[in-house]
Amino acid sequence: MADQAIPGWRKWLEESGDQVVFLKGFFRNLFRGGFEWSEFVRQCYEIGYKSFGLVGITAFIMGLVLALQLRPTLVDFGAESMLPRTLAVSIIREIGPVITAIICAGKIASGIGAELGSMKVTEQIDAMDISGANPMQYLVVTRVLATTFMVPLLALLGDVIGLIGGYIAINIQNSVSGMLYFHKCVGAIGFSDFLPAFIKTIFFGFAIGFIGCYKGYNSNRGTESVGLSANSAVVAASLWIFVIDAIVVQISNILLY
Repeated sequence: MADQAIPGWRKWLEESGDQVVFLKGFFRNLFRGGFEWSEFVRQCYEIGYKSFGLVGITAFIMGLVLALQLRPTLVDFGAESMLPRTLAVSIIREIGPVITAIICAGKIASGIGAELGSMKVTEQIDAMDISGANPMQYLVVTRVLATTFMVPLLALLGDVIGLIGGYIAINIQNSVSGMLYFHKCVGAIGFSDFLPAFIKTIFFGFAIGFIGCYKGYNSNRGTESVGLSANSAVVAASLWIFVIDAIVVQISNILLY
């Protein structure tokens, strides 16, 4: 069994080394002149605007269901008035950023992996390299920066929409004014709640873009590798989201509490 486990570990170590080399190439091209601003803006539109609908619907349902699930428990303890505060802290700290990142990993990482994978299979990337263009700067840098920039914005919008969903859920059985509800929500959120959550969404966005680009850019020859690149990009990006979340939570607990 030990002999059978060696190739798997060797493959994992080789891929880790390839990712480090790919990351080095990303930073080297990041600070090189001739940044593709038009492609960056286009990717921000593709990644941000076209993902907003899915993120918004998911966040709304998440806030709605979370409020409906929390209310009976808080009523049993006579703490129904704490529902807006509990809902706000839960969404801002953890649920909003992580759920948004998972949604983006499923949509964005798979899309980038499939797009670059198909370009690799059809030798478009090789053609760009031969023609003197810089495929790393044009295809990878712009997409990674776009995800790093847009995922935090999507998470912030998702938090707001989730709180709106919670407000509607509360008013299904009670009558609470919007001003009172959002005043309690804002009053419950402190610096130590918002800052770590926002910082980790930046790392979430970078991981989603980087993994999607790496998987697509390094696709093997053959049409079946396009689907494999998209699938592995989603799996790897989702795993990295949970790893980053655990690390940031531990660091923030040490520094802020």
